[in-house]
Amino acid sequence: MHKAYLILENGTIFEGKSFGASGEAVGEIVFTTAMTGYLETLTDPSYYGQIVVQTFPLIGNYGVIPSDFESECPHVKAYIVRDWCQEPSNFRCEGDLDTFLKKEGVIGIYGIDTRALTKIVREYGVMNGKIITEGSNSGFGLSELKNYTIRDAVKNTTCKEEKVISPVSVKRKVVLWDFGAKANIARELVARGCEVTVVPSFTKAQRILELAPDGIMLSNGPGDPAENTEIIEELKKVCEKKIPTFGICLGHQLLALSQGAKTHKLKYGHRGANQPCENVDTGRVYITSQNHGYAVVNDSLGEGAKVWFVNANDGTCEGIRYENMPAFSVQFHPEACGGPLDTGFLFDSFIKMIDEN
Repeated sequence: MHKAYLILENGTIFEGKSFGASGEAVGEIVFTTAMTGYLETLTDPSYYGQIVVQTFPLIGNYGVIPSDFESECPHVKAYIVRDWCQEPSNFRCEGDLDTFLKKEGVIGIYGIDTRALTKIVREYGVMNGKIITEGSNSGFGLSELKNYTIRDAVKNTTCKEEKVISPVSVKRKVVLWDFGAKANIARELVARGCEVTVVPSFTKAQRILELAPDGIMLSNGPGDPAENTEIIEELKKVCEKKIPTFGICLGHQLLALSQGAKTHKLKYGHRGANQPCENVDTGRVYITSQNHGYAVVNDSLGEGAKVWFVNANDGTCEGIRYENMPAFSVQFHPEACGGPLDTGFLFDSFIKMIDEN
């Protein structure tokens, strides 16, 4: 294997080995603590523009399974692991990780101390980085790293046109507003008898209302939520009609922004499948899957909005209930295909809210 280098914007350099595609990539360095679900991570649109570090040391041991993908292709800028499995073993396996990354053009680096790298990100916060594989003839300049910013993230991950996903028996009609949606959101809705009309992020409120949905699902997605000013304005108009609404991750943030709340960037975000969240009404703690770098400011909520869940580690807002309209939202992922499944009941709560309205 050829050598590869990771350069951080603070000047730190890690030497490792190349796997996946060759070349160079610049992105925002983030880490995820999930032990499984690497396929869901690679294909999650919420990682757009980011170089993902897996803290679990061995990745790729069950190979590549396309039916587990959260979208049609990877959205990460590059991929960092301690070690990758060259001989995966699983009855559903359809290929190995290295071949998949090469095919999709995703640059990877392995053989570096991912624990040390994660400690740097935790200590100093999310920072930009650059991966260079041997033979790419690139310098180690830091100027492009410091200037790198993720832009137009939602625009580059949303679907381009409407599509309908139908169950065997249609009981309800739901519009899934796609800001970079994970595929399992639609799967969970279809499993509950919902005909799901997926609409692009740039869809106007008028079109959504023309579809006459029984409920509206606001999807996850990448980037700075406050950047999406046009979407927020359209969402305000939709909320005035008081259609049952459920927001997840970016959808949670956009719904809050449409109602006057504020968001802020976290030091290093919450990414992984072991984030504890407390229901402030009951005191019960759930283990959740998360992938976000921004959060709603707890004390910025307007009248009629109430913090519902908080992160048990740092107290940040993880869920909101709205008393002035049939709506709720969560920062975590109840549809988590790679697990845990503790909060899957929220989809049932959404269905109940639809039926009651």
